[in-house]
Order: sequence, then structure tokens, then C-alpha cells
Amino acid sequence: MSKDTSTTTAPRLKTQYQTTIVADLKKKLELSNVHQVPALEKIVINVGMGRSKDDKRMFEIVRTTLRKITGQQPVDVIAKKSIASFKIRAGMNTIGMKVTLRDDRMYEFLDRLTNIVLPRVRDFHGVSKKAFDPQGNYSLGLTEQSVFPELTFEDISQLHGLQINFVITNSDPVKSRALLESFGIPFEKPHKENA
Repeated sequence: MSKDTSTTTAPRLKTQYQTTIVADLKKKLELSNVHQVPALEKIVINVGMGRSKDDKRMFEIVRTTLRKITGQQPVDVIAKKSIASFKIRAGMNTIGMKVTLRDDRMYEFLDRLTNIVLPRVRDFHGVSKKAFDPQGNYSLGLTEQSVFPELTFEDISQLHGLQINFVITNSDPVKSRALLESFGIPFEKPHKENA
């Protein structure tokens, strides 16, 4: 007897995107076709090792962090060029780690990021509106991994930052911002003058 896999539910944000966000954005951005609506293709989470590139314990902490917060095994990022001042030789040093999330895992991570992680950031007033590239991809940096509730005390014994890149298709900065706002990403509001 074959196992029924139809009972697995799609992530909340994926369903919301397909049922309401696409139609809302098509109307809001005055697009003639649903295929012109921006779509989240993938989320790439990077951690650069910097000065800790020779520290084996730091590598294990970074690997554990990425595995726990994404549910995927991270891959090593190898240096493409030699840079003498940083003591890096091409192809030799692992200079960081990254995880690429797509489809269900991508939407689940985005949901947790918006509703659990960002509200835990100290003195958080919204994410920067200036971190879009000309193609509409968005880059978000976190200074430490301790804001992720999946991590234990041992996992945050040595703090490190991480970079979260949202790769968006059919887009430009205006469309991408509209898409990310509809997913619940809180952008910083302009400062009001004290009356």
C-alpha cells in the first residue's frame, strides 16, 4: 500500500503567497500579468569566518548554528582568490559557510525570521530600506546568532554575525520591498520630529 503524502500541509507563507499576495501585488504594482509579480526564489544564509578562519571550534559553532536554524547541512565557502594581507590562498582556506534554502524550507525560515527572530533583536526599529541591489535582491545582516531560539547556551558561547540574502525574481527594489512587506518584514519607519 502506498503512503499518502497529500496530507502534509504547505508552509503558511507559501499558501498565503499563492492565495492572496500574488493577486494583491498584481493590483498594487499595476501589473498586467500574474507572471510579472515578484517571487522569492531562494534565501542564502552566509557566515564569513574573518579572523576566526583558523579556529576549529568556531567552525563547529558556525556549522551547528546554520544546521539548527535552517534544518540543512551548510557547505564550506572556499577562497576563489589569494589575498596575502588576509593570509588567504586560493582554493586552500574555507573562509565561510553558507546554506541555500528553497521552496518549503525557505518559507518556513522566512516565517520564523519575521515573527520570532527579528522581534528578539535588541533596539530593533525595522530593517534598512537601503539594502536592495538594482535587481531587487535584498540583504539583511544580523550581528549575532543568539536571537535564534533554536540555539542552546553552548551554541552562543562564541558570537558571530550572519548575512541573509533574499533572491527575488521579476523584480526591482520597489517591487521587492512590496513583496517583503507583504511577507511581514518590518522596514524602518522615517523618524518623526518631536512635536
